Amino acid sequence: MKKKIIIPIIAIGILITTASFKNDFFEIAKQIEIFTTLFKELNMNYVDETTPATLMDKAITGMLEDLDPYTVYWNEQEVEDARIKNSGTYTGIGASVQTLKDKIIISEPFKGYPADKAGLKAGDEIVKIGSITVSDFEDDAGELLKGAVGSEVELTFKRQGKIQTTVLKREKVEVNAVPYYSLVQNDVGYIVLKAFNQKTTVETKAALEDLKEQGATKLILDLRGNPGGLLNEAINIVNLFVPKGEVITTTKSVIEKYNKTYRTTHDPVDTEIPLVVLVNGRSASASEIVSGGLQDLDRAVIIGARSFGKGLVQRPKKLTYGTQLKVTISRYYTPSGRCIQALDYWNRDENGDPVRLDPKNYNKFKTKGGRTVYDGGGILPDIELESSKFSPITTALLKDNAIFDYATEYYYSHQLTNWNGFEVSEIDFQNFLQFLKTKNFHYETETEKKFAEALRRAEDDELREEIQTSYNALLSSIETAKQKDLVAKKVEIKSLLTDEILRRYFYAEGLYDYQIQHNPEVLEAISVLKDANRYQKILN
Repeated sequence: MKKKIIIPIIAIGILITTASFKNDFFEIAKQIEIFTTLFKELNMNYVDETTPATLMDKAITGMLEDLDPYTVYWNEQEVEDARIKNSGTYTGIGASVQTLKDKIIISEPFKGYPADKAGLKAGDEIVKIGSITVSDFEDDAGELLKGAVGSEVELTFKRQGKIQTTVLKREKVEVNAVPYYSLVQNDVGYIVLKAFNQKTTVETKAALEDLKEQGATKLILDLRGNPGGLLNEAINIVNLFVPKGEVITTTKSVIEKYNKTYRTTHDPVDTEIPLVVLVNGRSASASEIVSGGLQDLDRAVIIGARSFGKGLVQRPKKLTYGTQLKVTISRYYTPSGRCIQALDYWNRDENGDPVRLDPKNYNKFKTKGGRTVYDGGGILPDIELESSKFSPITTALLKDNAIFDYATEYYYSHQLTNWNGFEVSEIDFQNFLQFLKTKNFHYETETEKKFAEALRRAEDDELREEIQTSYNALLSSIETAKQKDLVAKKVEIKSLLTDEILRRYFYAEGLYDYQIQHNPEVLEAISVLKDANRYQKILN
């Protein structure tokens, strides 16, 4: 017998109350009543058994999917995950994992934590957690790895085709916002900032002060790959280097209460130390507030590749039953007035994809000292380096896990006891290209997508047979061009291969030890900082 589904009246009342100031009250009430009656009738009358929770999840997903991808619904577990992420502490096995549709892959075991002590390696596929087979588990199996401190969990995993089993004890895991800092060449401080959580300012300030005590008179702040996080922490990081009272960002919205100006509120640590900030295409959100603020105030030289381009601010809003809506409430602007949002989610192309702003339409702005900077597509570095870039084919390789999987194969076929002198050789690169062929790596270019759409339209016009041969020839030419593109993007690809391979042997710490001596972006940063005239010329 099917149960009658009733939507809690209190939830509807809250929705009407909070939204009515933006829209017509009657229209909102009307639409909610329509949805409520539809939901009830569907559950009571549909030919097959339906699950109310599943239907509601799909309804919510459908309502949000045409907005930006950052406006999302969080269930109770996702709310807890967000809280843990912002706190920088959780209980588990001490490893980052990829939770795919029917399997869990170890991405990186953290040095000294349970997964590492139990011998788990990057690339291991977890097939069972306790008695539960991952492929049979309908929810997020990654949650099964969490548990109370000291509790045991048996893991069955596959490595190089062989099934193995290990037992480990869960521990409290600290996710450091600053996983590494070091003094380079006696007077250059180097700080890696990986997250904007509740510990970010404390850890960064401590690292900065320690480096200054060690003799640092110049500084590199590495924000490459930092996806962002808490806005206030971004303001506080800029505050370490600029005086109290400086405007770092403003937020603008159609909702008046979200229009705010964020200024520095504390005494800085050092307003004079020469500073370089490293960014790339995976530096986003709070990372862009920091790099954009320091660039606009002429306080730092930015090196690397254009950042991601996320100029939107989200805030979690509590719903009923422990759930939340993370909703985009405003756009943020750098001190010069730039909004660096790259994708326009409110204007979409014929395929429904958000429109990327054409660089020809970027607007000019002036930094505090009069330098020209641009909006619309992330933070453009003062010095761009090819090794930092993520071209479409490089991005496809990362998305397909091709670089990750090759590093796994490399690890089990090469002995490496010291990173000194390591490089991805030409032979290694050719082996990687061959690896892609054996794994049937394939990605679809925008050109191919457009041609495929044209072919579908040709079929409607009854022209397909006449143009099929020419179409196949075009695809063949594109495939040849893609193979050439792999070679053309060698610098990008070799840089990513180097990072992934070294992390397998020497953990993140060993990778950073290597980078401060060999990484092109770090070396360029050191070069700029060592040349006072060049540094000042860039900022002036």
